Amino acid sequence: MSIQWNGVMPAVFTWLKETKSGAFEIDFDATQKQAASILKAQGKNGSRMSGLVGSGTLGENSYLSTKQRFSLLKSLSMVAKEFNVPLISGAAAATKEELAKIVEGLAIVGVDTVMVMPPTTKAVPSEKEMYEYYALSETTAKEVGVTIMPYNNPDAAGYHALSTDLLRRLSVLPKVAALKISTIDVSIIETLLLENKDLKILAGVDTVTVYAGLAGASGGITGVGTIFPKASITMQEYVVNGEWAEAIKISQALNSLSYLDAQPLLMEYLKLAMGIHHNDVDGGLRTYGKKLTQQQINDVRARYLLAKERLDVLGLLGDSF
Repeated sequence: MSIQWNGVMPAVFTWLKETKSGAFEIDFDATQKQAASILKAQGKNGSRMSGLVGSGTLGENSYLSTKQRFSLLKSLSMVAKEFNVPLISGAAAATKEELAKIVEGLAIVGVDTVMVMPPTTKAVPSEKEMYEYYALSETTAKEVGVTIMPYNNPDAAGYHALSTDLLRRLSVLPKVAALKISTIDVSIIETLLLENKDLKILAGVDTVTVYAGLAGASGGITGVGTIFPKASITMQEYVVNGEWAEAIKISQALNSLSYLDAQPLLMEYLKLAMGIHHNDVDGGLRTYGKKLTQQQINDVRARYLLAKERLDVLGLLGDSF
């Protein structure tokens, strides 16, 4: 599959249902339906999402067992194939050997590009160790027919930032399709592109999507766009066309909700907002993550309603599934 990196890709939620025993299990039908709805959405100029991100941070990746995760991704791969977009998911491990096995497994269940997080070690790896960790994942990707996307997310992950020099070295490896930069410091994007204008970089924080585009990012992976896909796609259309004033209007309309994408409980917050949007608050609160307080629930609702009101003025609410 020839992947286009000049668009926006939704990081979809993993919808859960309650069993008779009161435990939660993955609701594959609801999750597939949600993903398909988002991929059907169009921006004002007719473009659509350019990929599908499953079992990421917003997909409760850190709470799922390997079996759950692979089953989820196999079901999402069917949706991705239906809409002819790449399926993307993340990987992280304590050692490069463990990481290689994960990349192999993700390829088997239909993932096209693996977002590779830094090693999950307490000790900070040396630059040499960090490079070898990513280099083996790239070699493995070549062997199993996928690509990788080194993922720099020190703010949310809270550990092991990838240096600009390391990102530069990794970007030229043959099976590195793009870089994902999830930081509010978009100057990193500009610095990397000054040396390699053909490099594809995706922004990973909704609050800086437009500013990352101005710095040269070719697209982004969005959480808020799963809730308001028409708005997210249209904003990217304006970014691609250099219509910055129009793009900023949408960014400002989404601001109250985008703020949540940069918070430690982003998954719990945005999943609830998704539930509110689709009149399924209970579903939005079903999570393997943290249980929200009533104050947090009220705050998310207020932020969601403010964004909805602002987007309605711009004619960008779109349809619900």
